[in-house]
Amino acid sequence: MPEYSDHFGPEGLRVRGTVLVVPGRGETRAAYARFGRRLAADAYRVRVIDAPEIDADDLTGSLAGFGAQLAAALEGTAAQDGAVRPVVLVGADTGAAAIAALLGLEEAPAAWRPEAVVLAGLPGHTATVVGDWDEELDVRTFCPAHRGTLTEDAGVRRGSLQDAVPDTLLRAAYGEDVGVPALVLVGDADPLADRDAVARTTKSLSRARLSVVRDAHHDVLNDLQHRSVAAEIITFLETLRNELTSVITVESSAW
Repeated sequence: MPEYSDHFGPEGLRVRGTVLVVPGRGETRAAYARFGRRLAADAYRVRVIDAPEIDADDLTGSLAGFGAQLAAALEGTAAQDGAVRPVVLVGADTGAAAIAALLGLEEAPAAWRPEAVVLAGLPGHTATVVGDWDEELDVRTFCPAHRGTLTEDAGVRRGSLQDAVPDTLLRAAYGEDVGVPALVLVGDADPLADRDAVARTTKSLSRARLSVVRDAHHDVLNDLQHRSVAAEIITFLETLRNELTSVITVESSAW
């Protein structure tokens, strides 16, 4: 039986949408508790699932399994009238790559298909040596609270950022249009990111925005700037509900 981490909005408020969060290499659901609570505070139903398992020798089968995982997770959030839409998938690292690759398939299942995606910390093709645990933490995040969460979590697989990301997965993630509005997030201090590839892919997507987070590292959802990143995502979610029309425009500013 699959296990999930669920976060619910304040009692009495109407749910504004459903967010499924997909972790990346070495991470557990616990890494996204703070992130989930923050989105849920704005009345979104948030469910964190386990990181997808990708077999480099069977990408199609792996993605099919991942799609089934998403479908089951979404079905579990459904009330009498079904899951609350819009449904948005938020992926980090290989979780983001798996989402992009799966949505790029021509015959993606309709049952779990989202209205939008957030792709955070897409990994590049080039492997990076991250060293010992302290060095891996420096690659991931400079947030003391999140460093503590990762260090104290016995389920975290240390050294996982040195695992090679299957090239077939990255080609699929960078090479196809996800077909739905996308917010792409990358830290400008992320040594695992290929900024040029991320920028090219974002421009090639039909409806996408690239947001670069100043001084953020690979775990861009959980770095020192996590409040601003969560605010950027909430703004995206609210814009999505308004047919991609910004609710607020800046008419005049001195900064």
